[in-house]
Amino acid sequence: MKSKGIKKAPGVSNFELNNIVHTFLAGDQSHPQSTRIYEELDILVGKMRELGYVPETDSTLHDVEDEDKDGHLAVHSEKLAIVFAILNTEPGTPIRITKNLRICGDCHTASRLISKITQREIIIRDTNRFHNFANGVCSCGDYW
Repeated sequence: MKSKGIKKAPGVSNFELNNIVHTFLAGDQSHPQSTRIYEELDILVGKMRELGYVPETDSTLHDVEDEDKDGHLAVHSEKLAIVFAILNTEPGTPIRITKNLRICGDCHTASRLISKITQREIIIRDTNRFHNFANGVCSCGDYW
């Protein structure tokens, strides 16, 4: 792909708040609330691990060292957008995320667990379908 000049579009997740669309890229730290988002994400990942969460490293880049794979998964754009939404909306408010690529297996699992931990409905529209996460269950039946 490099020799032909073909580039893959980066995964982006969007969340609209007060008529402003907030866009997140994987590992992005350019958002004004990044420090707070990453702190809250660390707390959520700890709670997810208590429920048995193990990162699905099949969803990472192939050219990344094994020890770095967990870190790359933790900062996928969906997770950043979800945490931003949790921090900036009232408890119980549904979270609606749009994504330009298909959600990876790890983010799907994480979204299920986050919906259970936070008691929030999380709706993610990826390129294939809507995923409606509520109480730790997805509307797709984990078949997407």
